[in-house]
Amino acid sequence: MPTLPPAFDFAGKTVFVAGGTSGINLGIAEAFAAAGAKLSVVGRSQERLDAAQRTLRSHGGTVVGFSADVRDAEAIAAALKSTHDALGAIDIVVSGAAGNFPSPAVGMSANGFKAVIDIDLLGTFNVLRAAHAFLRKPGAIVINISAPQAVQPMALQAHVCAAKAGVDMLTRVLAIEWGGDGIRVNSVIPGPIENTEGMARLAPTAEAAQNIVRGVPLGRLGTKQEVADLVLFLASPWAAYITGAVIPVDGGWSANGAAGLASAIRD
Repeated sequence: MPTLPPAFDFAGKTVFVAGGTSGINLGIAEAFAAAGAKLSVVGRSQERLDAAQRTLRSHGGTVVGFSADVRDAEAIAAALKSTHDALGAIDIVVSGAAGNFPSPAVGMSANGFKAVIDIDLLGTFNVLRAAHAFLRKPGAIVINISAPQAVQPMALQAHVCAAKAGVDMLTRVLAIEWGGDGIRVNSVIPGPIENTEGMARLAPTAEAAQNIVRGVPLGRLGTKQEVADLVLFLASPWAAYITGAVIPVDGGWSANGAAGLASAIRD
């Protein structure tokens, strides 16, 4: 009987989280910090960055932070280099910066569509492309935070559907290209998660949120901890043969056609 590896002990590991200053991504960063990892977080807002670093340091580990926009390739590359200089080779990259606003395609400007593509898809590319030089080889793990819109067409979400579908295809391509370096690349698709900016935008009222919950087979919203648990699993030795995967953590919502979202948005 083989000995099971210590799954969620990340002591000595360096984790870089793009968009790690709020919401689901901050929850992921907190989970890694609690598991002993050294953290580097990046976000646009200096105020949120400062608050996130205080939160992460409360777990007792090493934390650095950088103010940068994922749309700025040079700024992201500089943040990754500074992370490498401060903390050593990067073991885990989580790329989760995202933008969204509900709008019908006909009512959306080209700039509005481009803004979401630039944050979600171009931003993910910028993070991953720059990170490659600083990743531990072999052994590094890249985890992109996608969205149900990547696989489920949704009214009022043309921009996000296009962007996140691109993120998931980029995940698969890099899993192929980087497999020879011993780097695993996967995507996680959070469903409707409570107490997040995304839910607040897509379901701004209690009635709208309940419309979504009715479409979730497990009958409730998810938690940020449940998303973080999947991310930690994918970064652990227990997932050593998983790459190029796109995995939902959504209570079965996507299997049910993401029921209730369009009516929730319109409400």
